[in-house]
Amino acid sequence: MQVLVSLPPAAVSCFKAVDPDRSEERFVASDPPGRQIGSGGGSIHLILAAWKHRTGGNLPFDEWMNKNRLLLVHGSGESRRLPGYAAAGKPMTPLPLLPDFPGQRPDSVLLDIQLRNYEHLFWHAPNTYRTLIACGDVLILPQQAPPTFPRVDILIAGIQSSAEEASHHGVMICPVSNPGELGQFLQKPPVEILQKLSESHRFFLDTGIWFLSARALKVLMERCGISGTVGTNTLNTITPYDLYSQFGPALGHAPLQPDPAVSSLSTAVLPLENARFLHFGANQAMIQSVNRLLRPETDRPIPGMTDTAPTTRSSPVVLHAEVPPEMLHGVYDTWIENSCLTRNWHLHGRHILTGIPPNGWTLNLPTGTCLDVIPLAGGSCCLRPYGFDDAFRGRADNPSTRWMGKPLMEWFVNHGIDPMASGFTMQSDCFDIPLFPSVTAVADAHAMIEWMLAPHPSPQSPSGWLKATRLSARDLLVQADVATLAAQRRTIIGKSIAGMNFEHWSNQMNHLDLSATARMVVREHWPLPEPPGQAPSETSLRSVHADMFYFQLAQLQKQDDPERHARKAFSSLRDILVSRMEQIPVQPHRNVLDDQIVWGRAPIRLDLAGGWTDTPPYCIEYGGQVTNVAVNMNGQPPIQVFGRFTKTPEIVIRSIDLGIDLRITTRDELLQYATLGDGFGIAKAALALAGLEPRFHGGRPFDSLRHQLEQELGGGIELSMVCAIPKGSGLGTSSILAATLLGTLNDMLGLNWSQDTLFARTMILEQLLTSGGGWQDQVGGISGGIKLIETQPGLFQQPVLRWLPDAGFKDQCADRSIQLYYTGLTRIAHGILGEIVRGLFLNQAEHLSVIRAIGHNARFTADAIQRNDLDGLREGVRRSWVLNQRLDSGTNPPAVQAILDTIHHWNPACKLLGAGGGGYLLIMAPDAESGHAIRAELLHHPPNPRARFVELEVSPRGMEVSRS
Repeated sequence: MQVLVSLPPAAVSCFKAVDPDRSEERFVASDPPGRQIGSGGGSIHLILAAWKHRTGGNLPFDEWMNKNRLLLVHGSGESRRLPGYAAAGKPMTPLPLLPDFPGQRPDSVLLDIQLRNYEHLFWHAPNTYRTLIACGDVLILPQQAPPTFPRVDILIAGIQSSAEEASHHGVMICPVSNPGELGQFLQKPPVEILQKLSESHRFFLDTGIWFLSARALKVLMERCGISGTVGTNTLNTITPYDLYSQFGPALGHAPLQPDPAVSSLSTAVLPLENARFLHFGANQAMIQSVNRLLRPETDRPIPGMTDTAPTTRSSPVVLHAEVPPEMLHGVYDTWIENSCLTRNWHLHGRHILTGIPPNGWTLNLPTGTCLDVIPLAGGSCCLRPYGFDDAFRGRADNPSTRWMGKPLMEWFVNHGIDPMASGFTMQSDCFDIPLFPSVTAVADAHAMIEWMLAPHPSPQSPSGWLKATRLSARDLLVQADVATLAAQRRTIIGKSIAGMNFEHWSNQMNHLDLSATARMVVREHWPLPEPPGQAPSETSLRSVHADMFYFQLAQLQKQDDPERHARKAFSSLRDILVSRMEQIPVQPHRNVLDDQIVWGRAPIRLDLAGGWTDTPPYCIEYGGQVTNVAVNMNGQPPIQVFGRFTKTPEIVIRSIDLGIDLRITTRDELLQYATLGDGFGIAKAALALAGLEPRFHGGRPFDSLRHQLEQELGGGIELSMVCAIPKGSGLGTSSILAATLLGTLNDMLGLNWSQDTLFARTMILEQLLTSGGGWQDQVGGISGGIKLIETQPGLFQQPVLRWLPDAGFKDQCADRSIQLYYTGLTRIAHGILGEIVRGLFLNQAEHLSVIRAIGHNARFTADAIQRNDLDGLREGVRRSWVLNQRLDSGTNPPAVQAILDTIHHWNPACKLLGAGGGGYLLIMAPDAESGHAIRAELLHHPPNPRARFVELEVSPRGMEVSRS
């Protein structure tokens, strides 16, 4: 996927300096100078510019398009209603740290959050959609996974609304009988028309997110005057064409403005349920939208387009700025960013203040007054005062054309200036009038600003304004020094961090992308708060994030042994979790007769969706959501444990599948469970948690293992285990074996553990082994059937299970639509898990946003199963595979892709189970005929001698423990 962003010329020319970390991965360009080519023409211009830049024209355009999916974000408009970010582009509007978006950079901008959502939608979309076009001045926040995508030429994402709300926006009219079918696309239709249609139609607001097939893009190019072979000079031949006033109205089964080529394209609407729509295209909207984003989730109104309606006064937003707190008392609807204000400033409300450098000015800003100080090349700066509601549109001689909240000509009269001497005519548009003077030094700005803001200044004063080099709003789109503004912003951020106490800085680290932050700290030479002598609380994850941040910092600074910080982070997480079990010790005792054998057996789990959300620290901080199913293989539970008491005070452990055994006579031997590669490590750790390690034992202490076995249990313990599954299978074998061992010991030793306790202790067992791991494997194996498993944020993860109907799944297993195939390839999850967890410790935005989408997909998949929607189940599995590959590129190695290529013809939904890279492949064919064909193909052409199909059946009971 290639990300293409259109921005104003001033931002494009210095984008690498503005955003050095992301300049390589995002292509930026502006619309051609001096030409208005519309959103359709702008889209094609951006695509062609990217092709020319990426390939030099050496790769044919069609071939380049076939190799790439393109995500376009439009932000090169004139921004007349949001002047403060006109030169940088509205997508580059700075944002504060937001509670629902962990993993932000210190200098986070709107585009970062937009791309998280746009990319996830695009990854969910079928590959037939080659281009996504999105608006740069809105933020769409889906609260759940999108529905299954229909396969059409043009798909437009919409949010359902009322007729009243729809009358203010672009709207799609859809029949009630088929809400996904596009009838008409209208721009701000009269509410009376919509009310007449309201009983038979639904209304969906155009979110500005359009998915285009290759055919649709070709038609759009033709409407922009491009046909035939595309060359490097084609950029200059684009004719104006608009997506929303020309292309859109020609779409649907009853288009408002029919166009044979456009109207022949198949179209549909993608309803985004419970999505929120936030607008950033105007001053008031920006402030309101950020205030909404800053609210905790529980305080938000019902999601939907009602968020765009006028609201009461908003709290001031102060971002990357130095502002005395008392100055904001009673101030409302105000935005202060990248600015330094002193106590000599007096604010009253409805202000936008950006770029204000350190100063000693005394200013009293009337209500509704805004001010930008914009650096220019050569060190000078431009002063742009304006009114909060100024539209920067209209002829100079029109009384409705306003500047600083009053008719434009009134300002000239009050300031004693002849408009004819100011370099413009009365027919000039306000946007093109050179209103804004430049000054060579900050000290010179104060007097000029005061004079411009004064309602009736001295008549002798205008000469300074008249003689100054002045720029229009349009000029500033090209001449603003956006790089200097960005550098000034970073300086303020650095000073802010350096001035924090360590407690505050630790809290900030919980929300920041610490990898990106470390790069900025090194590049900008930011000083950091000094940590106190005493380490943060052991019960908090703050220390874990901090340790991993200092690991990343040490790596970048090439310090000695940076891994010491990473080791400490993993150790801290382990200590936090294990300490809980130390607080609830157990006292084992003999609970079965001498001649009895305790038999524990468990199925394995197939993770359909949601894996990784159950992994600490993610589940601790955000909760987890997993949909999985417990299955037996080849007619039996594949994991089995046999336990009995013996007369000799020793522990004997046997592995039937490995053909090895072990005798343990001392406590030191038992406690060597964390040794890498120890075939009996899981069994040793299970025995330790069952009370044979002193820190987990609640009774009187024993000086040796032998004495404890003799006096507490009256003899030794013998455990025999069998795992009829190859190592590295991806079926959660080690965790389910751990749970089965604990379940068997629970019965043998009378520990009275509940199912929830078994879940928790299994996760702790994996921490003892230093392998990490979450809860979905043991919950999936211990509990039978198909279920959605969810947890809330918190150190104590208590899964809540919601069982789902399994009839459809069973039927598809029976007719071979669902099959389990062992690839003959293995990959151990330990290293994969470590790398993913490391990314979670660092709050890396990509990791967090992908795992969040994985959680949404768990609910999507569960909902499909609940409705017996087998196509929806297949879609959920397909999405799981796509998302897992995004999280870890090693999930799908070439050998696995070769298997998938072999069966691709039958269009199955497939995913490797577990962490991927090898093991078992879940194959879900669209029907029984395709399932049998896939089976025949792989039976006749296996990829390797070990590859094979395995019979599976849903286990209704999960883990069982019984006695002889």
